[in-house]
Amino acid sequence: MTTDSNDNHQNNNNVVSQADLTEVLEVASKAGHILLENGAEISRVEDIMSRIASHFGVDSGNFFVLSNGIFTTGHANKVSRSGGQASTYANVEFIPLRGIQLSKVVAVNRLSYDISNNRTGLAEARERLERISAAAPKPFWEQILGSGLGAGGFCAVFGGGWSDCAAALVVGLLLYVFVLGVSGRYLSKIVGGICNALVATLLCILFWRVGFGDSLANVIIGAIMPLIPGVPFVNGVRDLANSDYLAGFTRLTDAMLGFFCIAVGVSLAFIFDSSLHGGMLSLSMTVNPQTSSVLLQALAAFIGTAAFALLFGIDREHYVPAGVIGAIGWALYLILVRWCSASPVAATLAASTLVCILSRIAAIPFRIPAQGFLLCGIFPLVPGAGIFWFTYYLTDSQFDLSMQSGWMASKVAIAIVLGIIIAMELPQRLFSHNHRTH
Repeated sequence: MTTDSNDNHQNNNNVVSQADLTEVLEVASKAGHILLENGAEISRVEDIMSRIASHFGVDSGNFFVLSNGIFTTGHANKVSRSGGQASTYANVEFIPLRGIQLSKVVAVNRLSYDISNNRTGLAEARERLERISAAAPKPFWEQILGSGLGAGGFCAVFGGGWSDCAAALVVGLLLYVFVLGVSGRYLSKIVGGICNALVATLLCILFWRVGFGDSLANVIIGAIMPLIPGVPFVNGVRDLANSDYLAGFTRLTDAMLGFFCIAVGVSLAFIFDSSLHGGMLSLSMTVNPQTSSVLLQALAAFIGTAAFALLFGIDREHYVPAGVIGAIGWALYLILVRWCSASPVAATLAASTLVCILSRIAAIPFRIPAQGFLLCGIFPLVPGAGIFWFTYYLTDSQFDLSMQSGWMASKVAIAIVLGIIIAMELPQRLFSHNHRTH
């Protein structure tokens, strides 16, 4: 059967006989561009690009995706050579990671299955991709609110009391005003990351000195949580699990750079404060009993996780399930540590495995890639406190304590990596017979 290139019909072999090779691969490349730019893992980008190309009768074996670029080549299985149409195609795109909008990843994922199910033709697919690409991010006020709620929620998770949470919330609000208005627009990634942590820590110190907040350490830990590079960290782990070693190590290096920028910014703030007041602030680890119950901890983890779902641009209907997954994972961690005498590393391994499994389960009914829930739900387990204490002790020249804190944070991070890998190795048939949502 012969069809026009813009026709939605196709033969039983899923081949469009006169589809323009260039147009097909441009649509596939556009889909990959949107996915990679908005935080999708490498395997998903390659899978969706291949699915689109194959459906329209183009060989899909020549997509090479890196963490910040896509190489596309291809030739047609059955493409008309008349009318000057090209029979080969090659394209290279550099794609810097900008703001994360996971709702766009979800939209492209759904589009690819509409194409596979013959519900969308080539011309309509191109139009939908243009609309997805042009979709506006969350409003500034909503992102600022998400940062504040995330900072306040995670302040409680890491031991802060009510006044500490209130201080962290205000700092989180002001921090994202700076992120959206200054660092995100005018500063490079490294300088911006350092300045973000510097501003957040200085605001926390200022508030603490005027009596707003009891535990300065807990306020700072909560305030810097919106800066934690969770997306490159989780995606790097998933890429390694999928044997994409180059992309995995690249993204993990990017995550380590983010942690480094936070450490430098926090350290500079303490150095600046000590120069003004003639000495380093003396801090200690505290857990406020006001928020220490498992129920309140789970509620705080829910708020913090749902707030980060907002920051990552997930659709609003997914805030609650993302928050529930984060709360369950954190509750399991607390139960294992407090009542089962498990070590923090072992508890983190178990909790991160559960979070990943729950994310895969929830992906089916909500029609969203598991990555969306996993990126948010893993945050209560991220060693934000360990990063802070490593930086503080190092700045205060307490090198033994600094190394202990850094080593513990590293072990927790490794436990998260292993938990995600273990859960991702479970066969998809355990969750659903439909492989498409995952």
